[in-house]
Amino acid sequence: MARLKPLFAAAALLCPGAALADPAAPVPTLEYAFTATVKVAAPVEMGQADGGRKRFIAITGGSVAGPKLTGEVLNGGGDWQVIEAGGLARVEAHYFLKAADGTVIEVTNPGVRVASAEVTERLAKGELVDPSAYYFRTTPSFKVTAGAHEWLRRSAFVARGIRKPDSVIIDFYVVK
Repeated sequence: MARLKPLFAAAALLCPGAALADPAAPVPTLEYAFTATVKVAAPVEMGQADGGRKRFIAITGGSVAGPKLTGEVLNGGGDWQVIEAGGLARVEAHYFLKAADGTVIEVTNPGVRVASAEVTERLAKGELVDPSAYYFRTTPSFKVTAGAHEWLRRSAFVARGIRKPDSVIIDFYVVK
């Protein structure tokens, strides 16, 4: 057995992840924070660029409701998309929320949507598609003044999106 110890040590150096049976820290959990229902205009098709079919979708308003934030989605901003071959759509939304207390919150929300070619085309046409037919996740970040909503700047988030014909429903979760 003593002759095998150097082999085990070498294997641990070559495969460092294999040496750890458990994570080094507690596994993160998610806490539901709020849902934004974001109303959108018809897409503006830009053609082929940046490795795919490029589009812009203007944000026209909406609402925010949930246990940690309520308010509205302000008119303005938008979602820039590149739909690549193979079903990957890279998205980046940039817009503002206005909390019920009047605080304006800037949102930057990059992410991915993955679907079959058929589902991707149906979504691009603005058709209603069952959300279980695609994967739509984002990693939002927020800019806000000091005060009651500063927790948004001090937390990491993930979100799940659901595309509707005239809106996107986004469920925001704090990573704990």
